[in-house]
Amino acid sequence: MDRFVFLTVDGLSRGAVYAAFALALVLIWRAARVVNFAQGAMAVAAAYVAYSVAAATGSYWLGFVVAIVAGLLLGALVDRVVMRHVDHASPLNPVIVALGLVLLIQAVLGMVYGNEFRPAEAPFSRAALSVGGVAVLSPYDLFVFATIGVVVSALAWMFARTPVGLRMRAAAFAPEVSRLLGVNVGGMLTLGWALASGVGALAAMLVIPTELGLHPHAMDLVFVSAFTAAVVGGLDSPPGAVVGGLVVGLLLSYVSGYAGSDLTPLAVLVLLLAVLLVRPGGLFAPVAARRV
Repeated sequence: MDRFVFLTVDGLSRGAVYAAFALALVLIWRAARVVNFAQGAMAVAAAYVAYSVAAATGSYWLGFVVAIVAGLLLGALVDRVVMRHVDHASPLNPVIVALGLVLLIQAVLGMVYGNEFRPAEAPFSRAALSVGGVAVLSPYDLFVFATIGVVVSALAWMFARTPVGLRMRAAAFAPEVSRLLGVNVGGMLTLGWALASGVGALAAMLVIPTELGLHPHAMDLVFVSAFTAAVVGGLDSPPGAVVGGLVVGLLLSYVSGYAGSDLTPLAVLVLLLAVLLVRPGGLFAPVAARRV
């Protein structure tokens, strides 16, 4: 029972990070109808910026803030310089460009920083606190939960309660009508890319200290898990991305704890395949109205 409780709490902590990363994928999908396969590489690039700043200044928190800012700027840059000029007549075109960006970013990071793992320290202790003799959350887990909760709540409030959020939603679902109403659709699209990249950078800063360290490929498996979470919840559903992230985190924790870590990639692929076969749009996808 103690092991089950520990694995559940650990899975929820990891799932919260997957949820944030999946939310970044959903943001870009809703804004541009593009699955950004370069999201992981962009997040690692922002994490390397944080590493450089922290190494130069000795301040983790300054590096943390700079990583998020770097993510925002990188997302806007990718949209303006690259994705804005891609022909979207075929849905395969932006996918190929995104995969090319992955190779480019990882190659540049390898040339600049090398391909060895660099230590990434957590700002709080990762030693689990005991409640009733059962190891549960660590101070770092509490920090992760609090950070993800604030980000998800802020995004939900922005999209539902602010004029900018409403304009972003309008630009995503009815761009031509939005242009006629005076909405800067291009600017809203760039903002969507920036926000998604910033959230991805935040997720990288939270998850990399729990892995082997900083590396150009540090977010590859995280991206696979987060993409699965987004598909499970539905690419059109931000709440679904959050629920999907928690589900994937729990699944990986249970499989790793009871069956061995070697089976975790297989478990993710089985879950992804099952959802695509049973409900391709995701568990939280809106039901399409029938037309006569």
